[in-house]
Amino acid sequence: MAAVLSPFEAAAQLFERRAQATRFRDDPVAWVRERLGQTVWSKQAEILEALRDRRKVAVRSCHGIGKSHVAALVACWWLDTHPVGSAFVVTTAPTFPQVRAILWRYIRRVHKAAGLSGRVNQTEWWLGEELVAFGRKPSDHDESAFQGIHAEHVLVVLDEACGIPEQLWIAADALVTNTGCALLAIGNPDNPASHFRRVCESDTWHTIGVSAFDSPNMTGEQVPPEVAKSLISREWVEEKAREWGVENPIYISKVLGEFSPDSPSQVIRTSDIASCRIALDVPRTPDELLPVELGVDVGGGGDETVIRERRGPVAGREWRAHTDRPEEIAPMVLAAIRESGATRVKVDSNGVGFGVVGELRNLASQGLHSAQIVAVNVGEAASQPAVYLNLRAEIWWEVGRLASERREWDLSTMDNADRTISQLLEPRWELDPKGKIKIEAKDAIRERLGRSPDNADALLLAFYGGRDATTDFFEHLRAQRGR
Repeated sequence: MAAVLSPFEAAAQLFERRAQATRFRDDPVAWVRERLGQTVWSKQAEILEALRDRRKVAVRSCHGIGKSHVAALVACWWLDTHPVGSAFVVTTAPTFPQVRAILWRYIRRVHKAAGLSGRVNQTEWWLGEELVAFGRKPSDHDESAFQGIHAEHVLVVLDEACGIPEQLWIAADALVTNTGCALLAIGNPDNPASHFRRVCESDTWHTIGVSAFDSPNMTGEQVPPEVAKSLISREWVEEKAREWGVENPIYISKVLGEFSPDSPSQVIRTSDIASCRIALDVPRTPDELLPVELGVDVGGGGDETVIRERRGPVAGREWRAHTDRPEEIAPMVLAAIRESGATRVKVDSNGVGFGVVGELRNLASQGLHSAQIVAVNVGEAASQPAVYLNLRAEIWWEVGRLASERREWDLSTMDNADRTISQLLEPRWELDPKGKIKIEAKDAIRERLGRSPDNADALLLAFYGGRDATTDFFEHLRAQRGR
């Protein structure tokens, strides 16, 4: 049976708890160390201390440095060190699955590790009957999304901040109008046209940049082995420098933690492609995931052969192998047809690809598949010869650039996404002497970068309608939207 405290002892215990809360409120790094028994490295400590001292903190971060973990630490520290009933935490992200599966997963871990008060479910934190924190994904256009939240100390966390529309920034800002409030925006800087970029360049925000080269694994900063293992590694950085190139927008964003400006010579703009990587909150219907088609970029000269699936507007799985032999490629494509249920396959028929088309049509004649095999010679004249130099230019512009501008394809869940996106962002365009759009040739890209955009070409072929199509897929999509 617990001993009954005297009034003096109870008052002394309460005073001690309040003193500890005040100390931890002034020293969030000590809170992590003593309450959780964990270690934060220098940049994480900088973020925690900035939230102690500043009202608005923006963190543009590279990949793999524990940004969601540190955001969870901030949220838990905030609630644990303010008097009960005086604090509230609101979190949001571009999609509800991101709210639930990323930040709140970390919040639950920290809550358990520290033995914090109350109970935490998938997106809410309760102290008794009082709700003290929640994660929400309101409508993108709802400036009143968070109305009705009143507390002396409100913390708002905008996770994956690059994908959050401006209206929700306005709603979040309305919650932190008094002195005791704070707003943390944290994310990968992958969209130069985002509101997050404007925030990071604003004088009214305290901005912290975190590069892979700040990681203890790069600087030699001493951290426990379990911390080092969870952070971006030197091997990964070096691998991505080779795979993407250090001037590629994906490298600049995911490794350097910086915004890469859109280049006027890029066929597909970084800002447009970033918007296409944000998933829908509402699942697509089965009819919306039709047709199922494949694009095949046939390897040659050491390049990979890549097969890409698309389901309606959604880019899906990818199959690839280092081979340029039609007798090896055709069975790969046949397996992909059977696995995906594809009804149409578009094959780059230049060079070796012509033999692949023949092999696949032969397999169809044997009754081994029923997919339509479409030969696509990108060196041929475009269907709009007055506008485009050749079919390659037409496909890259009509499918790659325009579908990205209009957010007509969904690249949020596709296999091998970063490599494919990095390749989509590489080709340059110009007008030839006759005013036609000309896209940098594949051989020129290979010579300039030392690698070929095979994954990107397969993706574009998967979405290309083909000369025999009565209605292009994107035209059909636009017609549906215009109803």
